[in-house]
Amino acid sequence: MSTTWFDIHAQNDSEDTAVVRDKANTRINTVLFDLDGTLIDTAPDMAAALDILCDEKQHARCAYSDVRPIVSNGSVALLKLAFGDDMNTQSFERLKKRYLEIYLEHLAVHSRLFEEMDSLLQRLEKNGIKWGVVTNKPGWLTEPLMQSLGLHERAACIVSSDSTNNRKPHPEPMFYACKLTKAQPEECVYIGDARRDIEAGHNAGMTTIIAEYGYIEDSENTEDWHADYSIQSPSQIFSLIS
Repeated sequence: MSTTWFDIHAQNDSEDTAVVRDKANTRINTVLFDLDGTLIDTAPDMAAALDILCDEKQHARCAYSDVRPIVSNGSVALLKLAFGDDMNTQSFERLKKRYLEIYLEHLAVHSRLFEEMDSLLQRLEKNGIKWGVVTNKPGWLTEPLMQSLGLHERAACIVSSDSTNNRKPHPEPMFYACKLTKAQPEECVYIGDARRDIEAGHNAGMTTIIAEYGYIEDSENTEDWHADYSIQSPSQIFSLIS
């Protein structure tokens, strides 16, 4: 895990250094967030849906402490945690279909913005800085979740896994977010809690920030992700971009 919150990570060659220098001289006007584990704390509802599925299958539940760190990896990772990865494809797809049905029915029971996040969003809006979401969550889950929390109309863009042909870490979703927000990549910062988030931001030429408060497994060394910054709470974001 990163121990220095605000230091820019050292670059290994002149090309990378030039990229950082260019970004540093460009004013950030758009803040883009990963959804699960960065903008919204969705782990309680995703874990609850897994509990319901385990109960239906008369299978032992997983401890929440085991579920939370892998929520950002989606339903496949959660089902493998609970039921193992030695099922045949047909059985696994049935489980996945049922899990997503349950989760959709309990999408926003306990899910909330992370602490300090609403204050940050209000501050961004007050200062004319656009914000949006780029997530690997499918739109049929992302859209109603954002609506249920009153965020849909506030966001300058919502890019889901099915919004583009490619998903993160491919840069296509990032470039699509730029198109929707009328921003250049160097004017954007992308904040996420998974390696693929930082890779996607890098691949698009954006400034990147690791949300250390998110869903990160203890085995991960986030310094290896080579993000521009790392933060422990949403309140630290504004000082990095202003």
